[in-house]
Amino acid sequence: MIKENLEKIRATLPEQVTLVAVSKTKPVSDLQEAYDAGQRIFGENHALEMRDKHEVLPNDIQWHFIGHLQTNKIKYIIPFVTLIHSIDSANLLEAVNKEAKKHDRIVDCLLQFHIATEETKFGLDLDEARQLLSSDAFREMHNIRICGVMGMATFTDDTEQVHNEFRNLKSIFDTLKHDYFTEQPQFKEISMGMSDDYPIAIEEGATLVRVGSKIFGARNYLS
Repeated sequence: MIKENLEKIRATLPEQVTLVAVSKTKPVSDLQEAYDAGQRIFGENHALEMRDKHEVLPNDIQWHFIGHLQTNKIKYIIPFVTLIHSIDSANLLEAVNKEAKKHDRIVDCLLQFHIATEETKFGLDLDEARQLLSSDAFREMHNIRICGVMGMATFTDDTEQVHNEFRNLKSIFDTLKHDYFTEQPQFKEISMGMSDDYPIAIEEGATLVRVGSKIFGARNYLS
């Protein structure tokens, strides 16, 4: 089923949109099945789980960290992570930079913005992002690279609201690109859209969509 699900989803994606298969809570066998079907980018939201899967799965997988990252867990993923989607504070970015320096790596990161109405979601607002990107501390961070933005829409049946929230994230991206990253081609990613709303996200300019249950089935909750 996983192969068929992947093929269905890929058929709906424009050329400029990359699929991140959200494999959190899923067993290694499911990831291997997706890998055998050609999937190479996987998204996890627990650092230790991601580290453990990385150790046993093929080494050409690109690992994207998509969840709320605790500073004391950064060390487990920095040696191999391809992209961190969820930078939601200056302190977190600084901690990632510090750990990346120890491994002589430059780690790609996205700034996470709070675009939903739910209070439970993490993220920066535009003013906070401006403060971060204008700071002396940021200019000294040589082991991270900001590649774009990430956001999660409100979980709602109101598709117009979801459109508006994704449109807002695209507007934030455009503003930051214009004001801070004009000369930096790596600033090109807009990570938005999950299993239920990724078609809307694509309409609004997503370049990365994070799809889990539509590929692997309902989530397995860890005890």
